[in-house]
Amino acid sequence: MVDTSGDDAARSAAALDDAAFTLMSVWSHAHNAPDVPVPSTQLRALFILERGPVNISSLAAGLDALVSSASRLCDRLEGAGLLIRDPGRDRREVTVRLSTDGQALLDRLRVRRRAEIADVLAAMPANARAALLWGLAEFHEAASGRDTGGGSFPMLA
Repeated sequence: MVDTSGDDAARSAAALDDAAFTLMSVWSHAHNAPDVPVPSTQLRALFILERGPVNISSLAAGLDALVSSASRLCDRLEGAGLLIRDPGRDRREVTVRLSTDGQALLDRLRVRRRAEIADVLAAMPANARAALLWGLAEFHEAASGRDTGGGSFPMLA
């Protein structure tokens, strides 16, 4: 239970940091299953591609990586059958998108994550669950409208 009496931003941030770590642990547990064929960086790339096809430079920017690193990452994902390269008029215009298998992997992970989160939520009292969801919606709204220098925080599915 979090004490909110005389609450200040630093204590609230510390409590949220602890809770976020726990949430991320539950959330990412599905990603560490034996049938997930890719590490977390490659999963991040797949989540970016789920929003739609992008060129390698845009993917690299979304991953905060070098273009050459993103290109090698795409080589591995293409080899695993999780993305498709669509060549443009020349080599610099290559676009990458999720393959059917890539989308199926993300769908499977999403179902697992939601089941794990649902198990935790089911163990909470209804009023605590409602308060959590309200607070997270407010947090999302505040974070989405915040200028972080490069726009809003990247939200992954």
